[in-house]
Amino acid sequence: MTRDRTMSTETKPGYELADFAEIDGVPCPCGTARRAFADVEDFPGTVHVTSISAEAKLHYHKRLTETYFFLECGPDAKMQLDDELIPVRPGMCIMIRPGTRHRAVGTMKVLIMVLPKFDPADEWFD
Repeated sequence: MTRDRTMSTETKPGYELADFAEIDGVPCPCGTARRAFADVEDFPGTVHVTSISAEAKLHYHKRLTETYFFLECGPDAKMQLDDELIPVRPGMCIMIRPGTRHRAVGTMKVLIMVLPKFDPADEWFD
């Protein structure tokens, strides 16, 4: 078993376990992200639980595809995707391709699957 406070991943034969309650949050353009599985060589992506603040910044990725699954959000929550505002609610999911400018509008908590693995050098702002 291996443990790293920033990743909090437990390695066992046949599976990996991440406890997001034990993963340290890091600042991101959206708010605060807790990222898992970055250190798992045979997993092609990362999984994040992100608390999005009202000050989320419009950004895009040149290589990364992100899939947002909305866990919690207010009744007026939206996603800005390029020039379009999409209303969202818990239980919805949006896949965001590379090059799509995006940001959350309103506070929310989301599960984000990132493929390939998240790379902070692939966050771009206009």
